[in-house]
Amino acid sequence: MSEHVRNGGDVVVETLEALGVSHVFGIPGQHALGLFDAIRRSDLEFVSSRVENNSAFGADGYSRATGEVGVLFLSTGPGALTALGALQEAYATGVPLLVITSQVPRRGLGGTRKGLLHQLDDQQRSAQNVTKSTAVVREAAHIPSALADAWALAQAAPAGPTWVEIPEDVLLEPTHVPPVRSAVTSIAERMPRAELIDEAAALLAAARMPVILAGGGVRRSEGGRAALRRLAEALDAPVVSTVGGKGAIAFDHPLSAASWIEDRHTTALLEEADVLLAVGTSIGEVTSNYFTFAPRGRLIQVDAEPRVLESNYPGLGVHADAALALSAIADRLPARPADAPARGADVAARLRVDVEARLAAQDLGPELSLMADLRAAVPTDAHTFWDMTIAGYWAWSAWDPKQGEFHSAQGSGGLGFAFPAALAASIGSGRRTLAVSGDGGAMYSIAELATARQHDADVTWLIVDDGGYGILREYMTEEFGQATATELARPDFAALARSFGVTAHESTLEDVGATVARTFDEPGPAVVVVPALLRMFAATHLH
Repeated sequence: MSEHVRNGGDVVVETLEALGVSHVFGIPGQHALGLFDAIRRSDLEFVSSRVENNSAFGADGYSRATGEVGVLFLSTGPGALTALGALQEAYATGVPLLVITSQVPRRGLGGTRKGLLHQLDDQQRSAQNVTKSTAVVREAAHIPSALADAWALAQAAPAGPTWVEIPEDVLLEPTHVPPVRSAVTSIAERMPRAELIDEAAALLAAARMPVILAGGGVRRSEGGRAALRRLAEALDAPVVSTVGGKGAIAFDHPLSAASWIEDRHTTALLEEADVLLAVGTSIGEVTSNYFTFAPRGRLIQVDAEPRVLESNYPGLGVHADAALALSAIADRLPARPADAPARGADVAARLRVDVEARLAAQDLGPELSLMADLRAAVPTDAHTFWDMTIAGYWAWSAWDPKQGEFHSAQGSGGLGFAFPAALAASIGSGRRTLAVSGDGGAMYSIAELATARQHDADVTWLIVDDGGYGILREYMTEEFGQATATELARPDFAALARSFGVTAHESTLEDVGATVARTFDEPGPAVVVVPALLRMFAATHLH
């Protein structure tokens, strides 16, 4: 075998190491072979999934659990396109990913019809809908800067995926680029404008009933949680968390009004605020209780994504990173009078009592027990990942993340997120994670049992099997009187898991908590299957 000559693939891998990257996700492909051969000469750990969409979900979950940029290698054409659905979730939720995809040789770029394998008219254009930026590298000398810029942009608020394409011949050709030992990066800060902060602080200082709505932007902002807590305490304002913002303030904080976004009591609290400060949220479909929310007071909306501001409701729009804006507002607030009555904690506590009373009036024993049993079973500092399934929709409102983190596919609503994201998070964090899927969503991810076994990931996958697409069955029955195309043939999930060499447990609603708890004391991947027909709590979005 001839001696290796450094090529573009080496430049890519050397740049990633200089950026501090440790893990790469993806699947090898013909045009990307130069990337994968270069990994062999590096200290990067490659995590090999079985479907590119799951590779992207994996990079997403890894980033959420570690705080690092998730890095994804994709091959040209079908491989790159297959990942787009998962990238929509990362884009919608603000997860920093660096996607490096191969391309056909340079002579095939630009929409020519040369009949090259995997050739697209414009692969870059396909990615533009689900990424912050796209770039095509045509010379190896451009690789270090292109990757460093994309890596930095992925993290700049609002974070998200960035996309860099490198043709096959650029990856394979010998290069004179010296070995990459450094990376020049600059991550832009999104500072608020002073006059907007002055106006926001004046409105909040004069408010009699301020309320804060904390979205996912608070969680993703460095220092966002501490800044939120400081401002809430200075205002004595109750804090409602969105689904994506769950954990922005601890549920056991006296000012936390939890995250029962889909309950009318929560909607009413937001409406009754004379000043509502919404941070890191578009106040979108779910958060607005399906656009029934009608604020009666003033709205202040803080977001790093300018298109979010006033996108659903008029108000004072503050374009800024959450932590920077919250801290700046707190700095400008006058001290609360020592004799000012404290009301925030009472309002937050009363809301929780009202929500629990509404739930108690419904026949929801199995669902409430499942949530309680899982919460008791899972360590308080664990990362949990929830698919688009009825148990996941319950978790949107009911799950207390405690000292851990809650992650769901709520950003774009695609199926199949939980398991690949959780197993990659386990690999990255070195801690056991929990994934929760329905049987429909599980079929999107089933191939990743091989990945979990190959990488010996400490991940517990709970599959709630109700025989079909349960929430769609519920929606269609309510709307049309009967459901169509929701019932599914499916495998024996436990037997299938065992065929991959993965431990599997068949459980019931009565013992599922104990079964899940047991998996947290065992090494390697585990599947828990529980047959159950769960129901959602009654819709409360109508007055």
